[in-house]
Amino acid sequence: MTVVVWIADDTWQDCVDAARAHGEDFLLLHVSDVAGAAHGAFAGLFGRHPSLDPGTRLDHLAADHATHLLDAAAERLGRPCAREARVGRVEHEVVAAARDASLLVLCRDGDVSHAGPRSLGPATRFVVDHATCPVLLVWPS
Repeated sequence: MTVVVWIADDTWQDCVDAARAHGEDFLLLHVSDVAGAAHGAFAGLFGRHPSLDPGTRLDHLAADHATHLLDAAAERLGRPCAREARVGRVEHEVVAAARDASLLVLCRDGDVSHAGPRSLGPATRFVVDHATCPVLLVWPS
């Protein structure tokens, strides 16, 4: 079964390092939700000029960023792996991608200066609460 590794901007290195010991079949997952907000804001304010929508530029920037992160994560993993870049609500996309996984690896992203519920950000808390597979929650270095 597949080990899904959530490649988040600030903590992906720790997730990749932890995942290496837990499987042979890997899916590196990055989710972006930036452009959706820009499309919606532009449509609400200036919807009559879709050619000027800044969300289109953000879509391209987000895709380039995801490709760069996934390539760096694959290189760090050092094993064959699948890569997937999704766009949408981060927590929902991560839960959906891990639906049939044998393990989901993710990293704490809140206040990690001490243990406790605040060491998880809202999206990570949602994923931990709703993932249908085992979850490996990693402390960032």
